[in-house]
Amino acid sequence: MKYSFITQHKNTFPVRLMCQVLGVDRSCYYHYRRQMDTRPPDPEHEEMLEWVQRVDDASDHTYGSRRMKRALNCLGYPVSRNKARNLMREARVNSNHKQPVYDNLLQRQFDVPQPDQVYAADVTYVWTQEGWLYLAVVIDLCLRKVVGWSMSPRMKSQLVCDALKMAAWQRRPKAGLIHHSDRGSQYASKAFRKLLRINGFQGSMSRKGDCWDNAVVESFFGSLKQERVQWRNYQTRYEAQQDILQYISSWYNPYRLHSTLNYVSPNDYEKRLLETKHAA
Repeated sequence: MKYSFITQHKNTFPVRLMCQVLGVDRSCYYHYRRQMDTRPPDPEHEEMLEWVQRVDDASDHTYGSRRMKRALNCLGYPVSRNKARNLMREARVNSNHKQPVYDNLLQRQFDVPQPDQVYAADVTYVWTQEGWLYLAVVIDLCLRKVVGWSMSPRMKSQLVCDALKMAAWQRRPKAGLIHHSDRGSQYASKAFRKLLRINGFQGSMSRKGDCWDNAVVESFFGSLKQERVQWRNYQTRYEAQQDILQYISSWYNPYRLHSTLNYVSPNDYEKRLLETKHAA
């Protein structure tokens, strides 16, 4: 365990201080380092480092350890989040951005009484033989309905802007709506913040690294992948786009029974709300 710590932090702490803290003799440390330096490289480890760099580049340097872990898992590397974080450190990739972030207005209050009051959004990725396809969605928390989506081979701010534009065009929500997302650079970008401002929407963001703050969208992504994506072998991004579009518009929204909605579909739940409102 001591030497494992040394290996991970050999470029971070002075040798003298590190050996003193761990109770390791410096001669033993240098002997261990010589052994490590003469070991043959681990091909799988080198492959993972290469994939970390590729995923980081494809995501425009926005992935944190949570998404990097999932990306590596999808590629067949069953790593933990801590392992993904260490690989990112070793590969010298960093997902931090200096854009301003919004306060967490949602505070996990996922039960919303009326439609078009609170939207939750996030981005996921789907593997195809042509490479990654990124999917951004916007979900109405009252209806649990996907009201906006966008897909692209690159994870740019335009991806999340297009998803919100679709939701705003289809639903015509009033000013004051809360839009909740994680702290990704796309949602913190100037273009997205301008879009919120133009529509009079309030931005809200999860706490750093806390996926439970956006659990509704995470649940949707889980359903999409378990019920559809994992059973497919997409040859092209276009094929994946069409299949995901069919899942959302022809299955999930109109027919899929949702436990939170007392086992009716999002569309049927919205109809019942409208009927109740007109009857009142």
